[in-house]
Amino acid sequence: MMMTIKDLEAFGDGWNKHDVDYLMTFMADDCAFETSSGKDVCGTRYVGREQVREGFSKVFKAFPDVQFRDSRHFVAGDRGVSEWIFAGTTVDGRKVEVQGVDVFTFRN
Repeated sequence: MMMTIKDLEAFGDGWNKHDVDYLMTFMADDCAFETSSGKDVCGTRYVGREQVREGFSKVFKAFPDVQFRDSRHFVAGDRGVSEWIFAGTTVDGRKVEVQGVDVFTFRN
């Protein structure tokens, strides 16, 4: 089964709905999630379903109103990219808006 742009759109919808259970339906047992910030060069790296679930949940806790806007996606074989604008407010009231990308490797 090949991943499609519609699959990446659905994954993005899961983020905008803050639905961690739905997001995890896209993830393999040995999945990894690397954030854009953290002490390591890859940001903070979460590996495996339990850690990735924790990482996704931390985003929603830090930015309770986060939305990913103006998304664009492409798929090439077993790789995919989603471009977006991350817009949210921290729990202490600071507004954040930044352009970013997710890079995916697909398997099964």
